[in-house]
Amino acid sequence: MLIKSNQYLQWQEGESLHKARWLSQSNHAPPKDIVIIDDTTTANEAYRLANAGTSMLWRGDYHNARQLIQALQRRIDRAEQRKIEKAAKKAAKAAASSKSTTDSEDLPSLFHKNRLAQSQRSRLLGRLLLQFDANYQLNLRRAPQVSEACVAAFGEMNESCVMAFRDLQGALGAAQWRKKGVPVEALGVSVHPHYGVFAPTRQEYVQLLLDAPLPDNHDIAYDIGIGTGLLAIVLAKRGIKQIIATDLNPRALECAEDNLNRLGISNVQLQQADLYPTEVPAANLIVCNPPWLPAKPSSPLEYAVYDANSAMLRGFLMGAKQRLAKNGEVWLILSDLAEHLKLRTREELLGWFEEAGLTVKYRLDTEPTHGKSQDTSDLLYAARSAEVTSLWCLQ
Repeated sequence: MLIKSNQYLQWQEGESLHKARWLSQSNHAPPKDIVIIDDTTTANEAYRLANAGTSMLWRGDYHNARQLIQALQRRIDRAEQRKIEKAAKKAAKAAASSKSTTDSEDLPSLFHKNRLAQSQRSRLLGRLLLQFDANYQLNLRRAPQVSEACVAAFGEMNESCVMAFRDLQGALGAAQWRKKGVPVEALGVSVHPHYGVFAPTRQEYVQLLLDAPLPDNHDIAYDIGIGTGLLAIVLAKRGIKQIIATDLNPRALECAEDNLNRLGISNVQLQQADLYPTEVPAANLIVCNPPWLPAKPSSPLEYAVYDANSAMLRGFLMGAKQRLAKNGEVWLILSDLAEHLKLRTREELLGWFEEAGLTVKYRLDTEPTHGKSQDTSDLLYAARSAEVTSLWCLQ
């Protein structure tokens, strides 16, 4: 579960003291300083309260709460834009002094500042709270029915609870993703992400998986970290007879099973495991698309993007050799964005290959197509625009 099940928060409302279960997608602690607000509260006042560390329990119209969130976002964006402009002026001054703004010291600093800004934004927006009755009944004017989406995201709830409006939006958005699915153009199918499972909106690597020549013997393959099941689907469509897929996240295994069943794929065995499966035959092919950036995740969903100290990547590499069948191959799908951000060097990566007893047979590359790689206003544009995603074939 992505929520803490044993935490409650209290607040004073009028003459009464209230208590409710606290739910947090990011596992934030229950807020202690809470005020009651409604339709009469201005966006400026809410922004001031949020910046002061005060959480706000909404008692007004549901759609007005949505508008308030949007107004808070605009104010946060303006404040962040002022910081960007200040940084740009500093960069221009440094350039005039013949100092590069993309040297090994600047890029990691920009990356961490960007992550800090995202975290602060999340905390500010997370200070607008909603209270629900049992079974996620939301008793606000013009409130939609949210019970089904909340049960899918957070599990059954038989008592009153409070969560951030943003967490409710996340649950509702996830319900739409799950219903509509994410088209995978290279395969002509859609995958349906569940709440808490990273949606495959970036799909450059799918064509790499389709283009890579299969090993001569490809009866058995492992998919390490299955997520939505996309890699396993590609392997199945390429004719792999038996696929053994793992994930530590039970939500991912449930999501993958759902997607495999939707497509009538029956030759994938799912196993909850930290990296490698147990009590299975050696693999002719091991495929993994690990988190690409060596940084500490700040929420459960970020585990698909950030890998503190490259622990998963290194663990995957160190365990591969002993699980490969004779003449077997490892297909590692990895972006080099960490290298452009100076968070990891190519020499370190190649050193880990060598340490794991693996050599590079070949590498297939593709350039990014996502929007951030084209956004010149992004502080990390220099790194994002240079990014290359590779399929490393190791043996």
